[in-house]
Amino acid sequence: MAIAITRSEHDAAGLRRAASCSTDANAARRMLALALVMEGRSRAEAAQSCGMERQTLRDWVHRFNQEGLAGLSDRKPPGAKSRLSPEHQAELAALVRSGRDLAEHGVVR
Repeated sequence: MAIAITRSEHDAAGLRRAASCSTDANAARRMLALALVMEGRSRAEAAQSCGMERQTLRDWVHRFNQEGLAGLSDRKPPGAKSRLSPEHQAELAALVRSGRDLAEHGVVR
């Protein structure tokens, strides 16, 4: 049995409008897939036309039902915190921006 889209604040046209305004291409693609489902297309057809598997679309329906449009954006993956302090990060960024000193390092290939 297919998982129903339970959110009602957006219809298919509203999802298409939100997708056209989104700066997140992946989230926009997911919105368009949901819009196709709301218009009556099969899950398999909607998923295929938006470049994903049917199971993946099902997972996005769950996230949309729980979180709305915000749930369709990628989340930042967890990882280790930076070992550099903000001061060290700023110093490193300045070094990268300034580039090599040709008098000291010469030409590096």
